[in-house]
Amino acid sequence: MNHFELFDLPAAFNLDAADLQQRYRKLQQTLHPDRFANGSQRDKLLAVQRTAQLNDAYQTLRNPLLRAEYILQLRGLDLAHEQTTLQDPEFLMAQMEWRERIAELNDWEEIDAALRDLAVESRDLQSELEQQINAEQNEAAANSIRKLKFMLKLEHELEEKSE
Repeated sequence: MNHFELFDLPAAFNLDAADLQQRYRKLQQTLHPDRFANGSQRDKLLAVQRTAQLNDAYQTLRNPLLRAEYILQLRGLDLAHEQTTLQDPEFLMAQMEWRERIAELNDWEEIDAALRDLAVESRDLQSELEQQINAEQNEAAANSIRKLKFMLKLEHELEEKSE
């Protein structure tokens, strides 16, 4: 059973986060190991395994980047442990510009401005990713995921620098 089936949801990029959370809580109550405390060892073990699967599924589906990656995995394109380098010269130039910008940041205001700029770029790219997934443009979506992963690393670097 895949993560979407577990939550009785369509395998789609665009999900209602509140609905997902409500379904998660309902399943969590049903599958929680404490409900099987008086059961056999096998029942207890199964309850722990189901709860772990539920938690993993929830963490995957609530995060747009992980959800997109999971959808592509369901379509036969597994990006989880890949080491593919993007061959997009425009994006590679943007990476270099971001690296230079981060190296030159001197104060909190500059870091905050960079974080805002990065958030706008990430939102735009995530919107593209949604369109690509909906159109089943899997290779394009995979490249967008790779770009978003890089942007997420930049965001973490900026947050560390702000501390």
